[in-house]
Amino acid sequence: MVSEAFSALIGQQQAIELLKGAVTNNRIAPAYLFAGPPGVGRSLAAKAFIELLFCSDSPDDKQLSIQRRLRQGNHPDVLWVEPTYLHNGVRLTAKEAAQKGLQRKAPPQIRLEQIREISQFLSRSALEASRKVVVIEQAETMAEAAANGLLKTLEEPGQATIILIAPSTESLLPTLVSRCQRIPFYRLAQDDMQAVLRQTGHEEILACSSVFAIAQGSPGEAIAAFEQLQAIPSELLAQLAQLPKSVRKALELAKEIDKTLDNEAQLWLVNYLQHYYWQHQPQPNLIQQLEQARKYLLSYAQPRLVWEVTLLELI
Repeated sequence: MVSEAFSALIGQQQAIELLKGAVTNNRIAPAYLFAGPPGVGRSLAAKAFIELLFCSDSPDDKQLSIQRRLRQGNHPDVLWVEPTYLHNGVRLTAKEAAQKGLQRKAPPQIRLEQIREISQFLSRSALEASRKVVVIEQAETMAEAAANGLLKTLEEPGQATIILIAPSTESLLPTLVSRCQRIPFYRLAQDDMQAVLRQTGHEEILACSSVFAIAQGSPGEAIAAFEQLQAIPSELLAQLAQLPKSVRKALELAKEIDKTLDNEAQLWLVNYLQHYYWQHQPQPNLIQQLEQARKYLLSYAQPRLVWEVTLLELI
């Protein structure tokens, strides 16, 4: 039963071997950095690693109960931390914000208050397992104050293991990276990508070449991109399939994009259009102009103005 912990993880053999070896040899590090692009299995590997850790210390008759609680996300010795938005004094995850229909202009982040909650969680003894485990998703979103607060916890974690999930070592403070054992994750080969998408019931993505190009070996990004593509009105996509041929058309398109899509969706649209235009009319200047639009959107320039300028330049 324990040996099946990583059965759902495809294409990350090096990470699996390193994590299994740590448990087998009873050499569990106080902190790990799961470093690699999003959507390739880092969070899935973290869940499998926790399952392996907890089940290896437990008798066979209790392992099924442990697995069930871990998969339901209610094990008392595990704390899973996600970036949050702050809305009217209340922290909301990206999923919670989407459910409430909130407009999101700035990306979510790991906040100092969440780091303090981690310290409080670790200050108490484990209830059922031999250790506590904290997982911090998108650790690269920590502001400096939060990162410095986490540094103190990493120096003396006690009987606990902390897992940071981030795209690379460069995305975190060197002082944090130096206290973690790095577990590398990589983009998947095409066959592995297809296997994951079939396994998760997303076969329809295999026929969408633009989404496959955007994903670049990340099944998670492929799924997210396909869902985003479905959320954008087909009429708008049809209009953008051709470059605007007049000033009036460019201004109308800019207005429609600003009215229909929030900031996050507009950023995704820039990425989609770069791949789409490159496939259909590969001109470097188109890609460069869209890249400039991305920079303006990320700097919180007025979105409608950004699209007006960009689309006028594309005429």
